[in-house]
Amino acid sequence: MLVRLLCLAILLLARPAIAQAVGEAPQTCVPKGALNPTYESESQKIEWPQEAPRLRVDVPNVSRQGDRLRLAIDGGSAVELQDCPYGDAGYQYLYERYDDPGRFYVVRTPGLEDFVWTLVMKRTGRLFTVHGAPVWASDKTRFLTVACSLQPARGTLSIFTPSGDGLATEAEIELPCATESCSARWDFESWISIACTPRDDTAKKGREFVLMRGRDGKWNRFGR
Repeated sequence: MLVRLLCLAILLLARPAIAQAVGEAPQTCVPKGALNPTYESESQKIEWPQEAPRLRVDVPNVSRQGDRLRLAIDGGSAVELQDCPYGDAGYQYLYERYDDPGRFYVVRTPGLEDFVWTLVMKRTGRLFTVHGAPVWASDKTRFLTVACSLQPARGTLSIFTPSGDGLATEAEIELPCATESCSARWDFESWISIACTPRDDTAKKGREFVLMRGRDGKWNRFGR
């Protein structure tokens, strides 16, 4: 019995640290600051017309009424996301698609000074913010996002796994986005290739490296 407990303890210690997250409830818009002067015109003439075909694909689970995006969740209820285009911290919700492997809605969330993606869990209606579009591994057990921008300054590849009713952050890898523009792709279920291009001269060869997931669950970097 003691030997079995010791073996279990060793296995638990060998597992990588995974940050669990349960998500957030939808925000209530509190007008603060000036209304974005282009919000209404751009929404009505550009954003909402472009969004309409994407909404039709997932009727009746998704719909829009003015500045409110409605997403059906399990149990017969729904989550309502309301745009809040006020001040520098304003934001807008634009429906992109339903992600079947993750059972979440993918919603683009542009702001005046930022751009993020909101994932809305269909089971619970909880919201998760990520900084890149989800890209799944071939076995659909985990997905990656790439955040690579100068303003706001971001340079991270993140790997997420569904965990119960939420998401777990399996790994976060720093990217050289202050000087290079980076992209990533899954080559295999446990192999990710990253390619970066210098921002000041796209003809030059940038950094290239791979991430490999070891038997201990940790992601290791190889390459220059």
